[in-house]
Amino acid sequence: MDCLLLEIGTEEMPAGYIQPALDAMAAHLLQRLDEARIAHGQARTFGTPRRLAVLVDDMAPKQAAVSTELVGPPAKVAYDAAGRLTLAAEKFAEKAGVKVGSLATRHTERGDYLVARKTERGRATRTLLQQILPEVILAIPFPKTMRWGTLKIAFGRPIHNLVAILGDRVIPFNLGGIKSGRGTRGHFFMQPGKISIGDAGQYADLLRQARVIAAIEERRKAVAQAVQAAARSAGGAVIDDPALLDTVTNLVEWPVASVGRFDAAFLALPKEILITAMREHQKYFAVTAADGSLQPSFVAVNNTEAKDMALVASGHERVLRARLKDAQFFYAGDLDVSAENRLERLKGVLFQADLGSVYDKTRRVEALAAEIAAAAGCDGRLAARVQRAARLCKTDLVSQVVYEFPNLQGIMGRVYALVAGEAPEVAAAIEEHYRPTHAGGLLPATLAGAVLAVADKLDSICGCFSVGLVPTGATDPYALRRQAIGLIQILLKEKMDLSLRMLVEKAAAGFEGVRRLPAVEVVDQVLRFFQQRMENLLVEQGYSRDGVQAVLSAAADRVPDVWRRVAALTALKSEPDFEPIAVAFKRVVNIIRKADPAEGGELLPQRFAVACEQELYRQLQAVVQRVESCLAAGDVAAALRETAALRAPVDAFFDGVMVMDTDAAVRANRLALLRQVAALFDRFADFSKLSA
Repeated sequence: MDCLLLEIGTEEMPAGYIQPALDAMAAHLLQRLDEARIAHGQARTFGTPRRLAVLVDDMAPKQAAVSTELVGPPAKVAYDAAGRLTLAAEKFAEKAGVKVGSLATRHTERGDYLVARKTERGRATRTLLQQILPEVILAIPFPKTMRWGTLKIAFGRPIHNLVAILGDRVIPFNLGGIKSGRGTRGHFFMQPGKISIGDAGQYADLLRQARVIAAIEERRKAVAQAVQAAARSAGGAVIDDPALLDTVTNLVEWPVASVGRFDAAFLALPKEILITAMREHQKYFAVTAADGSLQPSFVAVNNTEAKDMALVASGHERVLRARLKDAQFFYAGDLDVSAENRLERLKGVLFQADLGSVYDKTRRVEALAAEIAAAAGCDGRLAARVQRAARLCKTDLVSQVVYEFPNLQGIMGRVYALVAGEAPEVAAAIEEHYRPTHAGGLLPATLAGAVLAVADKLDSICGCFSVGLVPTGATDPYALRRQAIGLIQILLKEKMDLSLRMLVEKAAAGFEGVRRLPAVEVVDQVLRFFQQRMENLLVEQGYSRDGVQAVLSAAADRVPDVWRRVAALTALKSEPDFEPIAVAFKRVVNIIRKADPAEGGELLPQRFAVACEQELYRQLQAVVQRVESCLAAGDVAAALRETAALRAPVDAFFDGVMVMDTDAAVRANRLALLRQVAALFDRFADFSKLSA
């Protein structure tokens, strides 16, 4: 079967546009092929700053035929008494587009009906693609699109050429005045001449001969190898930076690395500033020595092989020197400003219109962090460190370096704190309180950092909920979901068995003057928000949704405890006799829920008249003691296994008595016994939530 090639040649695109555009382009094309009933193989994408392309293997020459059956009038209406087709049958045949003689009768549950069977023959794939491909091109999403000339179409960058080939034949169409064909171009500088693609399968090889590595992963490897080789030639190694590698990969078509140097005097700057100045503005790779220290050198990746690469390197050096001079000036200026001065300047920085300034947030976080530190059992010295870090944690936001390099927030806070003589724990907590900064990112490494991070995230979440800024399915401008997930992960990592309700209530109390809802509603909303995040995290970790929901329905107040109970329930569910255990416990729950809440108050053992009642009560007391012992030792799994031992006496109880006895006193006593049984396993999970 033939391959399909679609290439869109454009003016140079931003690096961040390329991969998302290719993913969307391939997905939409395959979807349209499926909808058109065109069989195909896998899709491969190719992309550079000047082209987006997709190659689909094993294209069927035409779409699959499809047969349909239309049901018409009942047979008694379609035939007259003599068995001849009536006018109703003729009208049905005309409507169905078939000959009257091809109609048939089919028996259904409602009786015999006239049916028409139609077979739609498949059209040629090449013909269908003339309509599909332009639609696929215009459906590619971009963060921003542009129009050019007098054209009405919009795209990420102006389109220069279109290649559309099925096998060795062009698929003709016109888009924005550009006709599709088989002609593309090689490297813009080194081999800009036109290339004619005879067959779609030749695409990548022909471009490689024209100094274009079109496959992104192949080009990524080439960039990595070139950068590493250049760094070795400078006597060092590059800092591992996958994100920068991805960006540089999509900035070039034919990577050529060169080594440059900068004045060693700049090494007096914090290394984070140097690395960021090289990375963010110039997309240069920093080079380190064997001991991990920065070398006064860098690797730049060029898109062209020059005759004199030393001249190219000197150009990079001049540009970087100006950047580092700026950074040096900003850093020196920041050192002349005290932390208290920067703290005062936070009064002029808005956090959120209803929630006040960043200074207001800092004061709330400072008070909240002190309470969390006390609840977490921090000693007086560490609690003081946490409070000091909370006071200073946002001050670097008004520094010149962070204004120039926003991604250094927190990092520069640590640097400035150490320069000012603050304790190392304070400096570390200032940097760590933003963590995790993204999904799967680093968590705080110190307890002080963890406490401060929890306080900061709680303040943001409770503040936004207090003024109605609740995330929706489509929007979460304050990244509250990420912050909630990060908070949960921190509590897990640090094994902080703190009450979420207590934490949320304390945080929500800081918004008394601006809150739009009663405090209790805000607290309940936030707790449900945390519970949803916990459910999603646990399911992503491989736990069954019904088991997670059963545990969370019982209690979701202490994060480490939730994880322990989910793990314990999952282990119990793997036991061969778990199903009858669950059935017995569900039965207990269902009876209690249907009973009058007023019944079953105080349990009176002396009223037990049947042996199975007495036995269940005796074993319940023994199990409760063993469960308490297991929980005191921190073994939740063992405690749940002990609870499961009640299955036999519970079954015997149901076999031996009628719970809803006609005698009100007997009925109430039996309900009281079942409530004590339910209270025991409700400490672990709501078994009624478990699927059969």
